[in-house]
Parts: sequence; C-alpha cells; structure tokens
Amino acid sequence: MLVEDPGSRVGGAAQRVRAPGRRIWGAAGIAAVPVLLIALQLGSIGNDFEGPLGSLWHDYVGTPKSMSVPWAGLVLALVGLPMRRRLIALGIAVGIDAVWLGIRLLADQPFALGNGPTIVLTGIAVVAALRWHGAERRNALHAAALGALLVLATKVGDVWLHITIVTRPKVYDAYVVLADHALGDPSWVMGRVLDALGPAVYAVLHWVYIELPVAAIVVAVWQLRRVVRSGVWPNHYLVRTFLVLGLLGPVVYVIFPVVGPMFAFGPDGHGLQLGNFWPGLLPPIDHTPAPMSFDTVTPRNCMPSMHTAWALSVFLHTRRDTDGTLAPFWLRALGTFWLLATLAATLGFGYHYGVDLVAGAVLCLTIESALRAPDRGWGWFRIRLIALGTVILAVLLLGYRYLAVQMAEYPVLAGTIVLALLAGLAAAFHATWFARHPHGVAPSRETEHATH
Repeated sequence: MLVEDPGSRVGGAAQRVRAPGRRIWGAAGIAAVPVLLIALQLGSIGNDFEGPLGSLWHDYVGTPKSMSVPWAGLVLALVGLPMRRRLIALGIAVGIDAVWLGIRLLADQPFALGNGPTIVLTGIAVVAALRWHGAERRNALHAAALGALLVLATKVGDVWLHITIVTRPKVYDAYVVLADHALGDPSWVMGRVLDALGPAVYAVLHWVYIELPVAAIVVAVWQLRRVVRSGVWPNHYLVRTFLVLGLLGPVVYVIFPVVGPMFAFGPDGHGLQLGNFWPGLLPPIDHTPAPMSFDTVTPRNCMPSMHTAWALSVFLHTRRDTDGTLAPFWLRALGTFWLLATLAATLGFGYHYGVDLVAGAVLCLTIESALRAPDRGWGWFRIRLIALGTVILAVLLLGYRYLAVQMAEYPVLAGTIVLALLAGLAAAFHATWFARHPHGVAPSRETEHATH
C-alpha cells in the first residue's frame, strides 16, 4: 500500500506508462456497469424479486432498502471534496433525509433514511462533471465514483443472492457439516457460548456483523484523507479490495451452494431442515450425504464466508498506512476487534460453518495479493501467491464436497491439513507483503526481476 512520490522520476515514468492502460480499463469498467444493471433488472422480471434499478429508484424517491449503505457511499464521496463543500453536501443530505423522514412518519410508513445521501451523491458527480475543473474535478469524480460503486455493488449483491436461490434449488450442507467436524464444529461451540454470554454480547456482535460497511468506510476515509490536499490518490486502498471481493466471491455461491447451520440444522429451515440440532446437539455422522432440496427464500451464500473475507481485508488494511508507516494504535485495534467480532458472529449466530471461514480467508488473501502494491509489477512473487491461493481454495472446495465423510472420520488429520493450508498461505502472504518490506518501500520492477 504505497503512495507514489510525484517527485520520483522512476515512479513518474511508471505512472505515465501505466496511465493509458488504467484509463482503458477504467472506461471499460464504467461502460460495463449499466449493461450489468440492465441485465440483472431484466433477469429479475418474472422471478419475483426486485432488480438493482428498482432498488436504486427506491433510494431516490421511495423507501431505501438500507439506511447505512447510502450514507457510507456519500461519506466515501466526500473525501474528494474540500472541507467547505463537504459541509454543504452533508447539510443538504441531512435536510433531504429529514424531509423524507417527516413525510414517512406522517404517512404512517416505516422509519427509513437514505434518500438524502443518494441524491447528494448523484448531485456531486453531476456538478463536478459540468462545473468544476482540473484537480478538484478529478478528485470529486474519482471519490463520487467510489461511493456510487459501493452503493451499486450492494444492489448487485442483493440480486445475486436471489440468483443463488433460483439456480440452485439443492444445497450441500450435508457435506459441509461433515467437513466441519475436522475443525471441531465451531459453529455449535460458538452458538452455545453466545447463549451463555447473554443478550448484551449478542447485540454488540449483531451490530458489528450487519454494519461491516461502517468499519470499511472508517478505514477508507483514513486511507484517503490526504487526497484533496496532496492531489495524489494511493495506488491501493481498502475500497478496491472490497469491490473485487464482492464481484468474485459470490460466484462460488453458485458453484458450492450452502445455507448454513441455523437453516439446514436449526429452527429456521422452514420445515426442510435435517433436524433441530443447532446449537444444542451435534447431528449424527451421515455416511451417505447427498444434496438436499431447500426453500425458495434462503440465499445459498455461505461458501465462502464473505463477511470473513471482508473483515480480514479490513484487518490487513489497518496494519499500515498507505505510505507503509505503522498505522495508529486505534486503527489497528479497530481492525483487530472487527475481525474477531465478525468471526464470532458468523459462527455464533449459525450463519456459517468453520470451513466457510477458512475458504473466505483464503479468498481474501488471494485477491489482496493480486491488488496490493501494484508498483511492484507482476513478477513471480505475485503470480505464485495468486496461484497458491487459487489452488488451495479449489482443493478445499473439492475436499468439502468429495471427502466430507473421510474428514469426519479422521478429524484430527483433516483439520490439521485444512488449517495448515491456510497457515501456509498466510505465511507466504506475510513474507511477501510485510516481512520483506516492513516499511512499505517497494522495489522497482528491475529490482523485483533481479530478486526473483
């Protein structure tokens, strides 16, 4: 995570060489967004779920689906504005939200917020494109695009959850629960622990779980705090990892559909669960597992655990500043707390099996290896990490599906292998991105080539 030195001739030359390619990829990405949104909207017709454009329309003039995401998108957009304009935009958003809230209350409609930030975020992009110039225009459009992508990514994610239901009527929980024996059935353990700790701990973990974007925005704003003053954007920051994870991770949902312990083995299975076991009793080992039909309302979004992947990315980005210096203690504490609390929540609420979390961590380290320190180029050091992570993820998924019975029968051996695969990838990740360059000083492409 490095900020390019504008005064460096090597860095400046590299930036000039890469600029056309980045602009081409950026333009292609922008052009693909409306095509994707329209395609998903058309796909929602006749499948009894709301498409992304319909959901976005409600954010403007109806009842927003989320109260925190529109505000998170606006806060991210504000990093590209000077302080005076930030305060003006914030005041307008609060005013619009207050008006809409009053209208809803008078009409006896549900309490909801989010119209104001959505409208103001759009307004920032329009005004910057038409009225502003130079660096202030570039910074505003860049930040507004990030905020808009965050909002749109959640819309696409919501649709993708419905796609998992439509395309995968059967789920693999009967296999995953066997594989999870290798890790000591952590969801059952944490479920009983949370029951013993009481409602206060449950409330805190529930808030942490559902408000993951809040932690992400805090970290992203801190990483981008110098943008307006310096005019230089970091070449890697948390938002990039979040968006790529959200794009690639859910693809595995369709490949490996899983609903989670509290649904497949608990009281929320709508009568289709294999029994009311979670969290009090462990289900018996089934030596002939098979895909099980499930309902038409529960997303198949367990494998991998994206909450684990996103929380781990927050943790990684709170270790150091974008210039490589050690992050302040409060930020490192926030990243550590959010990761541990998210892991406890995903297991303790029965939303995930332990093996889901391992797959999510592997996915995060793999994606982060592809994005981190782009100035170091695409040498063997990066390719081998991505290849290693991809192979490990594939091995885990194949093992969960085809060796689940053996994993349950030999839990110590299987659990050791699963954790060793994750630990090996984590060690390689640390050696590549932290241990070898502890102060964030990235070698040039020529140095990397000579080293590797």
